[in-house]
Amino acid sequence: MLLKATADTETATAAIADGSLPKVIKETMERLKPEATFFYTENGNRTSLMVFDLKDPSEIPGIAEPLFATLKAKVELIPVMNIEELQKGLKAAVKSQYETVQ
Repeated sequence: MLLKATADTETATAAIADGSLPKVIKETMERLKPEATFFYTENGNRTSLMVFDLKDPSEIPGIAEPLFATLKAKVELIPVMNIEELQKGLKAAVKSQYETVQ
C-alpha cells in the first residue's frame, strides 16, 4: 500500500512549533513499519509517501485519523505492488485469458 499524506501548511507549521509533527510522523512510521518513506513538497505543501504492507483494511482508520486530526492532512491510500507481485498477477491474468479463449 502507498500512503500519501499532504499536510495543511498552516496546521503543519503550528505542529512543527508545538512538536506534534515529528511525533505523529514517528508514531505513523512505528505503526506501519514502511519499506520506504519519502518527504517532499508538492504544490507548496509538506507531503510524505510511505510504502507499507496493509494486512487488513480495518487498519485504515487508525492510520489516517492521526494525520487528519494532527495535520489536517489529505490522505490517499493506493494499492501498489512490487515486481514479484506484478509477475504473479500477470501470470494469473495470462492464464485466465488463455483459459477463457479455449
